[in-house]
Amino acid sequence: MQQKKSSFSVWMAQIRLNFLLLAVFLVFIGLAITYKHTVSINAEFDFFHAALIMIGVVLAHISVNLFNEYSDYFTRIDFHTVRTPFSGGTGMMVSGNTSPRAVIFTAVITLVVPIVIGCYFAVVSHWSILVISLTGALSIVLYTPLFQRIMLGEFFAGLTLGSFVVIGTYIAMTAGPDMGLGQILTPGLLLISIPPGILTSLLLLINEFPDTEADKQGGRRHLVTHFGKQKAAYIYAFGLLLTFVIIMALPFLGVASKWIFLALIPLPLSFNTGFTAIRNCEDRTRIVKAMGKNVFIVLGTDLLMAVGIMI
Repeated sequence: MQQKKSSFSVWMAQIRLNFLLLAVFLVFIGLAITYKHTVSINAEFDFFHAALIMIGVVLAHISVNLFNEYSDYFTRIDFHTVRTPFSGGTGMMVSGNTSPRAVIFTAVITLVVPIVIGCYFAVVSHWSILVISLTGALSIVLYTPLFQRIMLGEFFAGLTLGSFVVIGTYIAMTAGPDMGLGQILTPGLLLISIPPGILTSLLLLINEFPDTEADKQGGRRHLVTHFGKQKAAYIYAFGLLLTFVIIMALPFLGVASKWIFLALIPLPLSFNTGFTAIRNCEDRTRIVKAMGKNVFIVLGTDLLMAVGIMI
């Protein structure tokens, strides 16, 4: 009995369970937009489809975590990182708690299921869901071996595990097979999906700071390894500022009500974290503390956006 509990705990660590709230809150944003739409046209909210989307997105997030760790194990990056609660991998394969074969098998399974779900929605909702799903799948597989080596890792992370989740959720929940793309892919939807995308990119960006040297040895070329920590810190701070500027603009552009200003609650914390990154980018202890605050900024802003949209 104890062995089963231990195995369960190991795999919860391996899939990085504590990071999966990001996927959940991103889906919440898309569902909040859907809810407002269904209320406005007096339509019925499909809870089965909502649950199906949530399962697919969470599994896709698990898959990218596993593919990433599998790759870092064989490039030896995981053998050189100093782990923090937010970076450096889980160490489960390095310690022998899980095997590479089991990890890659689970990664493939958790990738296939979301693709199947995407195909289902491409049939019952709209063909564009298949494009979003396949783009996400390619990003999962190519994220570590390609995108993180050509300075596109942060961009594709924000696009597919950020903006595309919001957009895809709304399309899957509201579109019909005969609808034109212009009817569902509105400027307002695109605009409201930008802040969650930026935040996901920033989550990845600041978490790269402690692993910079190990990443260089493993062949990774992301924003921090290319520009250096100081310039990357300015990019991070600018990204935070841009995120909240867009959120503040949404009501004035007619995209959301002023309840979206609830998502500005983490703004003071973002100033603190941004200045910390700029002033202490070489100080590992302070950067790790900033990384922890950044998790609250990202998750808090995403969740409060969903609440503000729904009210």
